[in-house]
Amino acid sequence: MPRYSEVFRTRGYLALFLAAAFSTWGDYLARVVVAAFVLDQTGSAFAAAATFAVSLLPSIFGRSLLAPISDRVPYKYVLIVAHLMRAVLVGVLILAMRMPAVAQPLHGHFDGPLWTVFALLFLIELVGGPVVPSSQILMTELFSDRRLYARALGVGTMSEQVNQAIGLTLGGFVVAWVGAVRGLVFDLVTFLLSALVITVVVSAKAIRGSPSAGVIGFFRDIGDGATYLFRHPVLVFLLALSLCSVWAIAAPEAVAIAYAQDQSGSTRLGGLLMAAPVFGAVVGLVMVGRWQPERQNSRIIVMALLMPLPLLVTAFTPRMPITWLLWFVCGVLQAFMLPLQSTFSLVVPDQMRGRVFGLGGALSVAASGAAFLVAGALAEHTTPAIAVATCAFASLLAIILLAMRWPRSALRSAVNTAYNS
Repeated sequence: MPRYSEVFRTRGYLALFLAAAFSTWGDYLARVVVAAFVLDQTGSAFAAAATFAVSLLPSIFGRSLLAPISDRVPYKYVLIVAHLMRAVLVGVLILAMRMPAVAQPLHGHFDGPLWTVFALLFLIELVGGPVVPSSQILMTELFSDRRLYARALGVGTMSEQVNQAIGLTLGGFVVAWVGAVRGLVFDLVTFLLSALVITVVVSAKAIRGSPSAGVIGFFRDIGDGATYLFRHPVLVFLLALSLCSVWAIAAPEAVAIAYAQDQSGSTRLGGLLMAAPVFGAVVGLVMVGRWQPERQNSRIIVMALLMPLPLLVTAFTPRMPITWLLWFVCGVLQAFMLPLQSTFSLVVPDQMRGRVFGLGGALSVAASGAAFLVAGALAEHTTPAIAVATCAFASLLAIILLAMRWPRSALRSAVNTAYNS
């Protein structure tokens, strides 16, 4: 496999890497800032939690309904316009949060102008729908050497894990230091910086294929993308495996704080427990990244079957150090998602990447949200340990059913075509 240094020597990648890092910081910082603002103004924990739901839902619709724009307009312009529109909306959000009608504490009531804040947050995330598929298309174009692309995808995945944690941590400090409203200025700047970097670094390339004309044609293209995805002998299994696995992947993060509270009587170790799968995933990505794509893909289903097993032991409520180690091992085995995502990206035809990437991403986000809600509900009605084990068992059963029909020969052929042609 190529060295990591070759990834960063690729022209333009370092600037894009840094811009993506700043943008991720800004996104997660903004979610914490707005949630803290809503909590301060309403005194309602439910209202604060609703801000995270509002930031999740539009990304589902944005990716599925707006992602096909990436198949109609060169991805450079899609990214620039999306970042600039999000910067404008964040600016409007800052002004809205400064309005006396919003800034006056309501303490327990949740109506009136605060809905303006929610509506703007919804639009910011909705407009960002085409950004992820456009960025994926950009990556496939940037790295013509597909093995180098697989290496770059691993770097990006590890970076995203770390940057999410940084953004959430920064959010808490920023609220304490400069307040919620001023904290959003950082988010605005990250969008402007990303648009500037893409303008300077990325070359405009013509779209592939011939999109259907008109509004009806736009939705016809979405349907064509869905038909292609669900009828493809490899893509549909890769997507199904991702959706089945997300229940085991999401459950530990969803109940980590409650688990720590049950075990130690305090939530202060919850963050450390939540970080165990993240640390494990980084180690797993480094390990899997050393293998050639052929070996990576041949081991996808094996690692997927092993991944939920450490979480089943959580049902016996082991001590915190043992739990941390079990969740860490689960994180290591989650590294099968790297070849899964890489192969999924390369198998999709150039002219369909926007709509297929968008639909796959929307389904993954929806499955993650559902997994968080189910794990939380199970933890409330049973125990956090039982919730994790139940979600892991459900994932394991679903993965076993997929393994019985896993398209080994079709996947082997697709990998050979994607990485060697």
